[in-house]
Amino acid sequence: MRRRMRVDFIKMHGLGNDFVVLDARTRQLPDIDQATASAIADRRTGIGCDQLILLTASEAADFRMRIFNNDGSEVGACGNASRAVALLHGAPARVETDGGLIAVEPSGSGASVDMGEPRFDWDAIPLAYAMDTAALPVGWEGLDQPGAVNVGNPHVIFFVGDVDAVPLDTIGPEIENDPLFPEKVNVNVASVIDREHIRLRVWERGAGLTRACGTGACATAVHAMRRGLVEREVTVSLPGGDLTIAWRSDNRIVMTGPASEAYRGSFEWSDYA
Repeated sequence: MRRRMRVDFIKMHGLGNDFVVLDARTRQLPDIDQATASAIADRRTGIGCDQLILLTASEAADFRMRIFNNDGSEVGACGNASRAVALLHGAPARVETDGGLIAVEPSGSGASVDMGEPRFDWDAIPLAYAMDTAALPVGWEGLDQPGAVNVGNPHVIFFVGDVDAVPLDTIGPEIENDPLFPEKVNVNVASVIDREHIRLRVWERGAGLTRACGTGACATAVHAMRRGLVEREVTVSLPGGDLTIAWRSDNRIVMTGPASEAYRGSFEWSDYA
């Protein structure tokens, strides 16, 4: 007979990008595998979310944040979840992620997150072979010459005239799974409105279309800045709302925006494990 374990969770979101947060910093939980994470994230038979967030103790920082996509795959970074976790923690903190150490600071109804330094080397994205990440000499159905940036996870960015005209629900998964990207990739389509404003839609690796992607906003803003299209601080408008992205003179990216707690609940671990 299985031993039953009741587990508390917090449902949160950042601009509509939603998370189930499990806090295991003081209470140990069983190991989470891909099947368990996917079952909890399922919107029909589970609690439902874009990402499952697991907080644990850390020897390198104030705590560790693990991130599981809707399909159960584990990833290195999530900007919107970082703001949500900052709000939950309620104080400035250094957070260990698989993408590196980040710093979070709650402020009012949201948070600022020091996302670290962007990486542009082809093998840091990573790509399958060497090429110029400022303008990849590749294309898919009218989308061509994207930039590539790693901000804790890999992104490609296409600048287009109208973000809403791109069939991201069909071309997104094709690009995500292209052999050029051995760890798959997040797909961003963006329009520069003016030197302080970008519109953005994102197909997230392992999650699909989401209302907002914090790391996508960071990667897109930095790529636009790298190309001289915008200033070093911009507003990025996503379907769920706006984020402010600054690429500081010390090469670090700071993302600022809202986050919210939706509700709290509990579940039987054995229902999903």
